[in-house]
Amino acid sequence: MGKLYFVRHGESEWNVLDKICGATDIPLTSKGHEQAIETGKKIVELGLTADYILSSPLLRARETAEHISTMTGIPVRVDERLKEQNFGKWEGTSPRKNPLFLKDKMNFISSYGSGESMLRLAQRIYNLLDECRSDSEHTYMLVAHNGIARFIKSYFCDMSNEEFAAFAVPNCSVLTFEFK
Repeated sequence: MGKLYFVRHGESEWNVLDKICGATDIPLTSKGHEQAIETGKKIVELGLTADYILSSPLLRARETAEHISTMTGIPVRVDERLKEQNFGKWEGTSPRKNPLFLKDKMNFISSYGSGESMLRLAQRIYNLLDECRSDSEHTYMLVAHNGIARFIKSYFCDMSNEEFAAFAVPNCSVLTFEFK
């Protein structure tokens, strides 16, 4: 039926500090800006085309999307549904691989106090992907976050809880998915 591209944002300041970022609005590092520009060049070299870039509203993703747009000419639209999960009490804590945080993440109904549950996040991402799939006239490139990538992957293929939790996308990686 069609393709969907996903790009994780470039390196952010909290990636470097090994902090749980979630919905906190943290900018890219200078390396993150460079990664985004190089990713835009790579997209052009590979001949990947899309009608629209849909970006998370968070600065690290928006800046990445804008760099890619500059390199490719693909227009950017912000879509609130691509915002990273709010990890509530875990936002800004370190390290990201804290065993208590990883255990807490296995409870898909937990909102981490003041955050957002995995099930709520799945709902908004799956709704967005359903819309992209039903729009057979356009191809989309989504620029967002590692947590969002997990849900996109799970939309296209079955995953165990362990596979879901372990799935990670390096900064500025480009993934291709096929709608069926």
